Order: sequence, then C-alpha cells, then structure tokens
Amino acid sequence: LGDVYKRQELKTPIALIQGYAEGLQEGISDDPESRAFYCDVIVDEAKKMNRMVRKLLTLNHLEFGQDALTEEPFDICEMLTTLLNSSALEMQKKEIKVIKQYPASCMVIGDEFKIEEVCTNYISNAMNHVNGDMRICVTLEEQEDTVKITVANTGDPIPEDSLDKVWIKFYKVDKARTREYGGSGIGLSIVEATMKAHGKDYGVANVEGGVEFYFDVESADSESVQC
Repeated sequence: LGDVYKRQELKTPIALIQGYAEGLQEGISDDPESRAFYCDVIVDEAKKMNRMVRKLLTLNHLEFGQDALTEEPFDICEMLTTLLNSSALEMQKKEIKVIKQYPASCMVIGDEFKIEEVCTNYISNAMNHVNGDMRICVTLEEQEDTVKITVANTGDPIPEDSLDKVWIKFYKVDKARTREYGGSGIGLSIVEATMKAHGKDYGVANVEGGVEFYFDVESADSESVQC
C-alpha cells in the first residue's frame, strides 16, 4: 500500500514540473503573466519535491536505525511554546484559537531534535485540518513515569477505516485538501518512526467535535517534576 502512494506522490510534482517546463520551452504563451505563472508553478512544485525528499531521508534514517537517539533532559513546555509562537501569525490569519493546557515548565528525557519534529508535525497537521470552531488545544498530562502530550483540533473526524492508516507513508485521508496545503503525507510516518525509536506510545483518536493526536515521552523525574 505504501509503495502505491509513494509512486503517485512522486509522480505528481515531477509531471507538473515537466509539463509546465515543456510548455515554456515550446513557447505556449508569449504573455508575460502566463509565463510568470508557469515559472511559479515549477518553483512551487520543486520546493514541494525538495521538502518531500528531505522528509523521506529523515524517515529512512529512522526506520533503518541510521540516526542514533541523543536522549537528554529538556523542557518540553518551552519547546511547545516556541513552536506555537512561531506559528502564531499563520494561526491568526486562519482565525485559529489556540488553547494551551500545560505548565510553564516540565522536564522530560528524549532526543530533543526528534521530539521537536514530532510536535511540529502534530501542530502543522492540526492547523491544516482544523475546522468548525477553529480551535487547537495542546495539552500536557503527567502519567507516572511518562508525560503525555496531546494536540487536538476541532473539525471533521477521520473515517474509522483510515485511523490505522494515517501513519503509512504518503497516505492521505483527504487528497484534495492535502494537495491544497502542500502536504507530503510523510510527517506522521516520521512521528511513528520516532516514537518507536524512543519505545513510547503514540496514537490518534476521534473525539467529540474533532480529532486528537498524542505521544508519550519519559519524565525527567517522575517523583519531583510537578506538571
């Protein structure tokens, strides 16, 4: 199944780049605006292809154990706030309300760079699929020796037969909408590979009024850390 999606997703930007480049080569239009449009499409598709290739390389390294984990203590609340702040302008443009249900600080242990990628993918996914009340809620919950991070968004539920497939490379529940925001269908596969490398739980569930994604990370000190 993954190979089918991979062939389709790789073919699409290549076909567009080739088609528009050939159009320019053949002088399909002498209108400067049309030519500029053709060039914009080529550049945009090339950028998408570049992002897809970089994500595929990251995923391959994770899946084949070529990228060793560097597990150290870090403040996951500080990380979440930084990521949300960096997305604040886009959130405002889309009129998304962000609800932060986590403390000022909470120390965990893990590969900070890779966990940041997980958080980034979850937040981006929520931003791309939020609908209805236009709310995104980021929650932290301490559970014995782990900390659970949840990113939820209001909007349409994921079809039940797709819930266990969202982690598959290039799988897209709504292909038209994913194409609209330029998604590659690789982000959640990176999440899965990262959490498996950490040996921690992760998942997705339909909830009342929307969808939530979650993952666990080891608490730096389950006895003393107050989250």
